[in-house]
Amino acid sequence: MTTEIDAIRTAVLEGAPGDGLAALPLPEGVRGALVRADEQEMFAGMASEEKDPRTSVHVEEFPFPEIAPDEVVLAVMASSINFNTVWTSIFEPLPTFGFLKRLGKESVWGARHDQPFHVIGSDAAGVVLRVGSAVRNWKPGDNVTVHCNYLDDQDPSAHDDSMMATNQRIWGFESNFGGLADLSVVKANQLMPKPAHLTWEEAAVNALCNSTSYRMIVSPNGSHMTQGQTVLVWGATGGIGAYACQYVRNGGGTPVAVVSSEKRVALLNDMGIEAVIDRRAEGYNFWNAEGVQDPSEWKRFGKKIREVAGTDPDIVFEHPGRSTMGASVFVAKRGGMIITCAATSGFMIEYDNRYLWMNLKTLKGCHFANYREAWEANRAVCEGRVHPTLSKVFTLADVGEAAYQVHHNMHEGKLGVLCLAPEEGLGVTDGEMRERLLPEITLFRRHA
Repeated sequence: MTTEIDAIRTAVLEGAPGDGLAALPLPEGVRGALVRADEQEMFAGMASEEKDPRTSVHVEEFPFPEIAPDEVVLAVMASSINFNTVWTSIFEPLPTFGFLKRLGKESVWGARHDQPFHVIGSDAAGVVLRVGSAVRNWKPGDNVTVHCNYLDDQDPSAHDDSMMATNQRIWGFESNFGGLADLSVVKANQLMPKPAHLTWEEAAVNALCNSTSYRMIVSPNGSHMTQGQTVLVWGATGGIGAYACQYVRNGGGTPVAVVSSEKRVALLNDMGIEAVIDRRAEGYNFWNAEGVQDPSEWKRFGKKIREVAGTDPDIVFEHPGRSTMGASVFVAKRGGMIITCAATSGFMIEYDNRYLWMNLKTLKGCHFANYREAWEANRAVCEGRVHPTLSKVFTLADVGEAAYQVHHNMHEGKLGVLCLAPEEGLGVTDGEMRERLLPEITLFRRHA
């Protein structure tokens, strides 16, 4: 028996016209990856590394909501895993159901999000099925990717730089009905064109990490790197680090990439990055056995940076947080900037403030990207100037395992997830461009 989801999948794969897609009935229940409110204390008392997304993430049907006037229904062909997906799945640093309750109090439409389940996922690539009455620039049948800046444009604080909005949220993390599902609800101002030369899974992995790296490196709202500057990139083969390296190179800078294995060094060398530091081989131990930071290790690290790059870094692209921030503040050039967007090794940060104020350095926070920045980052992918960092693909049923691998840093680049797409390799509409760029597109897959 053919279900509504089967009919939607078939219509998308066969290239049905927009009016045909719009006429297809939507199911009342949709398959998605979710966490449950009644399980949010399941990891109480456990260390972060002991918390297992494979036990907390459930792939099951949830009631699909009605769309608001400014939203679309998206047939999600593929999605991906981000660290916020991991944090949601281990209920750390706090359960996300508090976010959903606050959103639920804002409006009638916001109330849809306050549920005893949270459908997760902050990336997606797919096809528009329905549009709300206020949607102007998109129509059924459009192939799109989704950025995760979720905001209310009626709030004055959302204008100028929308990331400064008092009610800015991350879709699928601080809102419900995210991208790790067969169908999703997405605001029209989250949509961007799908890169024609990429498959669904390649297109799905870019938006969150690529946009974040664009804002941190390129945008005036971030570090606004200029030609000739040296940028230290922690975790340079990870989700955001690999995009950061691409933007540094594209902008005429010199990336100094920090990784933790010979395999990752080889991957970066194949990307054309020569200044690479294997922190594991060098044996850096920024924290000693007593839990105190060791400034002599910061100095040794700074000496290595000058050895491979010839100078101290103008910019430090920082996201590990607790394990590295002390070293990051120390090694940045006099007058340089440490720009941070995350704290994957711990949120409570320690550094020696003397090296910040006495050397006139700047420590700057950065969070995702506004619509313009996300659009420009996506355009760089569409034009083949920035390439996806997809290393491995999972099915929706295996989201827990994928999140587990990201949680334990067992991956390179980004992990994709097939949702409605039945197999890898689908969705390409510009084969000629793909053939020309294939070595760059598949680099992370070849090194996986």
